[in-house]
Amino acid sequence: MTLVQPTVEMQQHIRSELNEDLTTREKDLEHIKEWLQMQPHLPQFQDDVRLMTFLRGCKFSLEKTKRKLDMYFTMRAAVPEFFANRDPTLPEIKEVMKTVNVPPLPGLTPNGRRVVMLHGLDVDQISATVVDGMKVVLMIGDIRLKEEHIGVAGDVYILDACVATPQNFAAHFAKFTPTLLRKFLTCVQEAYPVKLKEVHVINASSLVDTIINFVKPFLKEKIRNRIHVHSNVETLYEYVPKDMLPEEYGGQAGPIAEINRQWYEKLVTYKDWFKDQEKIKTDESRRPGKPKTNDDLFGMEGSFKQLSID
Repeated sequence: MTLVQPTVEMQQHIRSELNEDLTTREKDLEHIKEWLQMQPHLPQFQDDVRLMTFLRGCKFSLEKTKRKLDMYFTMRAAVPEFFANRDPTLPEIKEVMKTVNVPPLPGLTPNGRRVVMLHGLDVDQISATVVDGMKVVLMIGDIRLKEEHIGVAGDVYILDACVATPQNFAAHFAKFTPTLLRKFLTCVQEAYPVKLKEVHVINASSLVDTIINFVKPFLKEKIRNRIHVHSNVETLYEYVPKDMLPEEYGGQAGPIAEINRQWYEKLVTYKDWFKDQEKIKTDESRRPGKPKTNDDLFGMEGSFKQLSID
């Protein structure tokens, strides 16, 4: 089971958190569907499940939902390196899933939040690119748009920084260019209905502060303020229940590699769907006003310094 759904009791808490009113949500959904049909630059998109996920992620603000959907389709056209060639059986996608554990965990926290782990393995052996890794993260995000049937009260990210050694830093972390980070984090923060509640960095070394300071300019202020750094896993338990974590972190969710394997198998079942979704994007030539350009979306390239270390 890759995504355990909330209990009946937890659903009530989540609906309160998301401003979801069972008596008006269908009306809100119809409003968004009618709005989409009136936008000449947007694709025909009548997926009720995903549209409801957007509404929930925007706390049923209709205007925010419209902005988020517009950006979602815009990113899919503007960043083909993330949203094209998403066949999960491609060697580079397989490689990402073998060398990096990136799974959402099956359970939920007591307050209805989904926990997502990120744990690098043998980075010396990885041949896949950073772009491939970011693509996989967004592929999983697209599946969650379809499969978070009830909704969640936000996401909690746990980043295991055990691979952030000086040797790996010199060999690999320079590949995270400012331009690439800006594109990825714009997608995550502006195009997906994700409510990121907490970010926990565990097994942190002295390098982690350098990396965080490099990433912070691309993060919204409220997310910057939600980053917690832990030198060991014990202090993480103050935020995330120990038993819902993978067994490597003292929990009872099973081995993280097995959870990751299940997620790869799920990606493969969506192979044809990912192919079909490649046409779900904006047609900028039909956008009222002027088309969105990369400068509009990401600003001038090269305005941030490259990450370096002495």
